[in-house]
Amino acid sequence: MTQQHPLNSGFDAYSTAMDVIAGVNLSGKVAIVTGGHSNLGLEAARVLAGAGAHVIVPTRSEAGAVQAKETIPGVETATMDLMDPASIDAFAEDFLSTGRSLDILLNSAGIMATPLARDASGNEAQLSTNHLGHFRLTSRLWPALVAAKGARVVSVSSRGHQIAGIDFDDVNFDRRDYDKWVAYGQSKTANVLFAVALDEPGAQHGVRAYSLHPGSVLGPLARHLTDEEIDSFGARHASGEAIVAPDRDMKSTEQGASTLVWCASSPLLRDIGGVYCENSDVARVMPEDAPERFGVFARAIDPEIAERLWALSVDMTGVDIPKGE
Repeated sequence: MTQQHPLNSGFDAYSTAMDVIAGVNLSGKVAIVTGGHSNLGLEAARVLAGAGAHVIVPTRSEAGAVQAKETIPGVETATMDLMDPASIDAFAEDFLSTGRSLDILLNSAGIMATPLARDASGNEAQLSTNHLGHFRLTSRLWPALVAAKGARVVSVSSRGHQIAGIDFDDVNFDRRDYDKWVAYGQSKTANVLFAVALDEPGAQHGVRAYSLHPGSVLGPLARHLTDEEIDSFGARHASGEAIVAPDRDMKSTEQGASTLVWCASSPLLRDIGGVYCENSDVARVMPEDAPERFGVFARAIDPEIAERLWALSVDMTGVDIPKGE
């Protein structure tokens, strides 16, 4: 029986990260939050730290580290670039060398609708950053996740997964024309499928995986969009301020971070994994011709497609999680 159905969590689109963490004690827990220096990741990291977790924020730049340190009391920062395998490996090796277990891995960093770019291996940048980098990071940190005996891996996807599935014949746009939104949709579908595939081996070791849609939050993620594109989404007032209307999925940063924190900490998810969440609850499966955009498409939680993506990701990165260990 599928676990992909709402749990009636008691939260909704208006709930904030502080709302969903109420009553949760994370003292003694260790959390790594990619993208934890900005916007949703920063708010999630701040709230997790406020609940007692020791938070580590890997960043590409010193400016990102400064932002995290100014906002999150006691935060630990380190250097890492999700498009650089050597950087990911070095970060993971440094963490593993401390002997600490890892209770929460929140894969929040991402890019959206960028011009065509590629990493050093020729992989399209949105897939490289949003999926392959986090696939590698999770694999490298696997021993610490298993050691926690109850870890969670949370991948920030979005309703963008509804734009496009995985094109296994040309995942890197080597032959087809590049479309920045199709590339984004493909990478967000990959985030959902990754949670599905990871949860199967993970559950044996108490490692559960989740993906989520945080809501539409106007912030740095939109930096590659023109003013005309942003305005076409009806995302801001004439004054330039972001519109906050949670009933239309337009959220504040505090509201947008709520589902990140809920997936990372909710007791309701203790025995559930591999699910896609939104509005701080497990989402419904929606048909692709539904007039509403909420929920998750069946193709994004299909176990066979998830395993196919896993195999492709192993081939593209050269890393894997030892399924029997």
